[in-house]
Amino acid sequence: MQTTGGDGDSRFPVLLFCVLNLQTVVTFQSLRCIMGRLDGKVIVLSAAAQGIGRAAAVAFAKEGAQVMATDINGEKLKELDSYPNIKTKVVDVTKRDQVEALANELDHIDVLFNVAGFVHHGTILDCEEKDWDFTMNVNVRSMYLMTKAFLPKMLARKSGNIINMASVASSIKGVPQRCVYSTSKAAVIGLTKSVAADFLEQGVRCNCVCPGTVDTPSLRDRIQARPDPEQALKDFLARQKTGRMCTAEEVAHLCVYLASDESAYVTGTEHIIDGGWRL
Repeated sequence: MQTTGGDGDSRFPVLLFCVLNLQTVVTFQSLRCIMGRLDGKVIVLSAAAQGIGRAAAVAFAKEGAQVMATDINGEKLKELDSYPNIKTKVVDVTKRDQVEALANELDHIDVLFNVAGFVHHGTILDCEEKDWDFTMNVNVRSMYLMTKAFLPKMLARKSGNIINMASVASSIKGVPQRCVYSTSKAAVIGLTKSVAADFLEQGVRCNCVCPGTVDTPSLRDRIQARPDPEQALKDFLARQKTGRMCTAEEVAHLCVYLASDESAYVTGTEHIIDGGWRL
């Protein structure tokens, strides 16, 4: 009769196997927790000093990406220097020489996130030619320059991912007092689809994010610039069917998905995050 306990315990091999197997599972789960969704990816983005750009830079870094965060606001940009995995550089993405210099600094890039933008308030009658040119330069030409500078690096590796910041105020929805802004963001959607179609077979994806009203420092500044800031805030909130504005962090969550391999089969699409504003 087999005794229990001691050297002759027949359960010992089974118990040892279970313990070792459990350790393997725990180790695997621990590695999954440690590994980020963007581990090993090199990401470059513009307008990272505040708002959506800043939230995205932080979210990318937390998921393991090596982030190059750029902006023209050097003082605000410095606040990101304390985050692991984030390097900062003052770059005006409307200046071709600065964009090309940035591209030359990097051996390769996995994700380009074009965020820089400007919101002009008014109808076409309120939009002077200088307003039109400035908006198109910041909102569209900057993306043209950045994409043209970094795309060859992606094509050389037959792998790349471009994310453009568009808006629901575009070809998706007509919005009062947003003539040139909406026109520029419709152009961004067109640019996104064009790049996606042209380079799909070379391993490069391109998508755009289309937020509704996002509570950012830029929005707060625009509200304060209105003749009646209190009423302007009420007007913004009144058009939100959810009763609140979107946060920059919520948009950043979507950007992490688009930057990750989880969206590997997604390209040439507008990703709307507007709380149903367009409906």
